Amino acid sequence: MKFNILNREKNTTINHAGAKAYTLTPAMELYTSVVTSILSDTFYEKADDRLTRIQTLIRKNDAQFVAKLAVYAREKMYLRSMPLVLLTELAQMHKGDNLVSRTVGRVIQRADEITELLACYQMANQRKETKKLNRLSKQIQKGLADAFNKFDEYQFSKYNRTGTDVKLRDALFLVHPKAKNEAQQVIFNKIAKDELAVAQTWETTLSAVGQNDFDSETDKLDAKAQAWENLILNGKLGYMAMLRNLRNIIEANVNQEAIEKVCATLSNARAVANAKQFPFRFLSAYREVMKMNSGRVSNILSALEIAVQHSANNIRGFDARTRVVIAADVSGSMQRVISAKSTVQNFDIGLMLAMLLQNRCQDVVSGMFGDIWKIINMPKNNILANVMEFHRREGEVGYSTNGHLVIQDLINRKKVVDKIMIFTDCQLWNSNGGSPIDKAWAEYKRMAPNARLYLFDLAGYGNTPVNTVDESSVFLMAGWSDKIFDILAAIEEGSNAIAEINKIEI
Repeated sequence: MKFNILNREKNTTINHAGAKAYTLTPAMELYTSVVTSILSDTFYEKADDRLTRIQTLIRKNDAQFVAKLAVYAREKMYLRSMPLVLLTELAQMHKGDNLVSRTVGRVIQRADEITELLACYQMANQRKETKKLNRLSKQIQKGLADAFNKFDEYQFSKYNRTGTDVKLRDALFLVHPKAKNEAQQVIFNKIAKDELAVAQTWETTLSAVGQNDFDSETDKLDAKAQAWENLILNGKLGYMAMLRNLRNIIEANVNQEAIEKVCATLSNARAVANAKQFPFRFLSAYREVMKMNSGRVSNILSALEIAVQHSANNIRGFDARTRVVIAADVSGSMQRVISAKSTVQNFDIGLMLAMLLQNRCQDVVSGMFGDIWKIINMPKNNILANVMEFHRREGEVGYSTNGHLVIQDLINRKKVVDKIMIFTDCQLWNSNGGSPIDKAWAEYKRMAPNARLYLFDLAGYGNTPVNTVDESSVFLMAGWSDKIFDILAAIEEGSNAIAEINKIEI
């Protein structure tokens, strides 16, 4: 009787913190790993290890799902590198139809992604010389040929970079695109002859100012201010560039008209929607501006708060009849920057998403956990200011990963709620050696049978502290974009993350 028994522990594993955890289905693990990655080292996993794990997972999944995930990652999660990895691996594993070329057509949304995909394909196939890309996948070739007709001369010239292994001219000769009209053929001829005009971007405009000779430092500063003013007032500074250059704009001492235009652009609902920025980008800008000693700071901060509020307005929250607890993981593993070029931590992403959701709930308690769980009440508005306040106070709870305390507190207070939302890297454990979070959840369900637990995975390590496969009241979703809440809304209507991805048509 040792063999013919029900194995209830078949999907268990040990997480990076050394605690019991649960494995995910191949589709769920691939999804969580892809949408929380920009191929940089994380706290527990090196970038190369993450990439290898993703490549292995791709081959465990259906080609249609991999293709739809690539589109989802690009269009909903605003990622650029990971969709290209998915395309490269998809081209190796799937043959016989035009799925790959159609997916390439959906994923390629910027001119430089043509050469980026070729570079990714070259790396994956260990082809060290560009000429060896002549053995390019026919479906990759066809998809890129179609993609060439998406862009005009300005878009090509803007991304016609010389310091890259695969250049735009190389790509043109490799994929042989057929021009859609005579005007497009003229552009292709210019690419072939390296005769594209230099794009007049904000970078080239400011660079030209810096190369001029000036009689005094004052004249140079005035010219720089005028350059910024012309870019801003003539609508030549894109939303992302504006968001990332707020400090430079203020330091340039641009005129009041330009500042008013910046504030109006930042806080414009349509501009926010079209910009498709990660919520944490607004937080990064907010932090930079807050450090400055300028009379323009307050207006800029207000504009950023309005911008984030527009993002929150698109989130379907919960009304006063739904009792919600929102908990942010501020443990040590969450305090790792998402890339070498960023100051943003997983911790910041969790706080930002948590405060966006908190803004949309009518009956909500929010807090953070580490060694302890602490409720921190915040006003509904001023989302960015709330995040900054949480960030200031994170040391009050310590740096362990005692997520079970969120649920244990409800048990101790005999408090029944409907939704418990935990923003975490899912590497939870009990630092005191007691029962883990899955035991606390089982106990709480006996007290509150209709309660639901939502885990927002911000790191994608491939496991979860509660059994989401067999437990119908526990849900896992992942990502850094506010679009993650679309999955939450779908779950409320009886769906799940994988089902929503599979609804994508290619």
